[in-house]
Amino acid sequence: MSEDPKVKETGPRAKTTGVVSIAILCSRVLGLIRDQVLTGMFGSFFNGLFTAAFRTPNMLRDLFAEGALSTAFVTTFSKKMKTENDEAAWALARKMLTLSLCFMTLVAMAGVALAPWLVRLLNFGWTIKTTEPKTNHLPDGWTLERATELTVHLSQVMYPFIAVVSITALVMGMLNSKKVFFIPAVASAFFNLGCIIGGLIAAWIIDPSFRETWVVTEKSLTGFAIGTLIGGVMQLAVQIPSLKKVGFTFGFDFKWKDQGVRDVLHLMWPSVIAASGTQVAVLLNSLFASCTSGQGSNLTWLGIAQRLQQLPLGLFGVAVATVTLPMLSRLATDGMTPAFRQALAKGLRLVLFLTVPSAAGMALLGNEIVSLIFERGKFTEYDVQQTTGPLQAAAFGLVFYACIKVVQPAFYTIGRRFVPMLVSLGIIVFTATVNSITVFVLKWDHTALAWATAVGLALNFTTLYVCMRKYAGGLETRQLSVSLLRVGGAVAVMAGVCVLAHYSILAGWKEAGFTIRLASLSTTIAASGAAYFAAARFLKVEEAREFLSLLGRRFGRKP
Repeated sequence: MSEDPKVKETGPRAKTTGVVSIAILCSRVLGLIRDQVLTGMFGSFFNGLFTAAFRTPNMLRDLFAEGALSTAFVTTFSKKMKTENDEAAWALARKMLTLSLCFMTLVAMAGVALAPWLVRLLNFGWTIKTTEPKTNHLPDGWTLERATELTVHLSQVMYPFIAVVSITALVMGMLNSKKVFFIPAVASAFFNLGCIIGGLIAAWIIDPSFRETWVVTEKSLTGFAIGTLIGGVMQLAVQIPSLKKVGFTFGFDFKWKDQGVRDVLHLMWPSVIAASGTQVAVLLNSLFASCTSGQGSNLTWLGIAQRLQQLPLGLFGVAVATVTLPMLSRLATDGMTPAFRQALAKGLRLVLFLTVPSAAGMALLGNEIVSLIFERGKFTEYDVQQTTGPLQAAAFGLVFYACIKVVQPAFYTIGRRFVPMLVSLGIIVFTATVNSITVFVLKWDHTALAWATAVGLALNFTTLYVCMRKYAGGLETRQLSVSLLRVGGAVAVMAGVCVLAHYSILAGWKEAGFTIRLASLSTTIAASGAAYFAAARFLKVEEAREFLSLLGRRFGRKP
C-alpha cells in the first residue's frame, strides 16, 4: 500500500518526534534526580508520605489538566484553526483559560478543605492496621496517626498546584496546535527544577535544623511541598514568551455560552472517565497498598517503578501522541480518509519500535537500574529488591500504555468519545476485582498490585485497537504485525546481550563501587541498544531506517 501524500506532509515523522523526545528526556532525567533527592534524604517511609500527599493533586492534573482538558481542547482548537481562523481559535482559548482558572481554583480550595477526610479515605489501611505495629515498619517515635496528620498537611500545601497546571496544559495545547513542540515539552524540566531547587531553598528557610544537619523533619518536608508549587509556576512561566510569539494575547473572557466552549466540555467529560482508567488503577494500587505490609514505604516502591516507566513513556509514547493529535484532528475534518488511517498506524508502529526494547531493557536490567539510581542515603538494598518486582510489571505495561496514548485521543477526533470511556470503566472494575482478590484473599504484596495495573493496560489497548480498527475500516494490521515480529526478533538479539552482560561485566555488581557500576551498566545499555538497532536494520524495520537516517543527517553521514 502506498502512503498517502497527506501522511508524508503531516505524519508523525521521526525528526519531529525526536525533538520532542529530547525535550522530554531533559524533564524525565530531572524527575529522576528529584526522586533521588527525595528518596536519599527522606528514605522510603517519608517519601511514601510525600507521595501519598501529592497523589490526589497529581491525579487531578493527569485527569483534568494534562489529560481530558488538554485532549478536548487541542481537538477543538485545531479544528477551529482549520475551519475558521486563528483569531477565532484565540478567542476560544481565552474563554477556556478563564473557565479553567475559575473552576480549578474552586477544586483546589475544596481539596484543601477536604484533605483530612480524603487522606484517611485513600489510605484506609493505615487505620485498620494501627493495632499491628510489627507489620507497619514505622520509624522510631512514629505512629500511623502522626503519619496521617503530616500527609494531610502536605496535601493541603500542594493542592493549589492543580489550578496552575490547568492553565499550563491549555498553553501547551495551543503551542502544540501551532506546531511548537520543543518549549512545551521542555517546560516540564522547569517543573522538576523548581521542585528540587525551590524545595531545598524553602526547606532551608523554614527549618533551622535542616540548615545545620540536612536531616528531614516535618518542617523541611513542608518546604519540599512548597517547591512543588514553585515548579508549577516555573513550568507555566517558561512557555509564556513562545505563546506571545505565535500571536496569542492574554485576557479574561467570561462569555462561556459559546459553541466552542460547549464542544470542549462535550468532549471533555467522557475523556475524563476514559483517562481515569489508568489513573484510578494507580489510585487503587495506593488504596490496597495501605492494606499490605510496609505502609508508606510500599508507596515509594510503587512510585519509583512508575517513575522509571514514565521515562520511556514520555520519551516515546507521549512524544508521538503530542505530534500526532493535532494532525489527526485536522485530518478528521475530511472524514475517515486513508491519510487518517495511515497516520495513526504509522504512529503506533513508531511507538512499538521504541517502547518494546525499552520495556525489555527495564525488565532485564531493572535491579541494576534501581540500584544505581536510588541506592544511597536512606534508600537501602532492601528497598531496591522491593522495587524491582513492580518495575518488571511496569515494563510489561509500558508498551500498552504508550500505545493507548496514541490511540485513545483519536476517538475524540472522529466523534466516538464514549468508546474510551466505556472501556476505562470496564478496566477499573477489572483492576479493583483483581486487587481485592490478591490483597484480601491471596495476601500477596504490592508487586501483585503493579501487575494488575499492567494487565489492565494490556486489556485497555487491545479493546481500543479492535474498536478503532472497526471504525477506521482497518489500521494496516498486517503491516503492524509484520513490523512487530521484526521488532521482536531485534529485541531477542538485544536480550541476548543483556543476559551475557549478567554473566560478565555485571557479575560482581554487589561488590562494585559506584563508578564501576555506572561504567558496566552504561556499557551494557549501549551495547544492547546498538545490537537492537543493528538487528532492526538487518530485519528491515522501516522505523529503524528512518531513525538511523535522521542520525546520519545529524552527523553528515548516510546510514
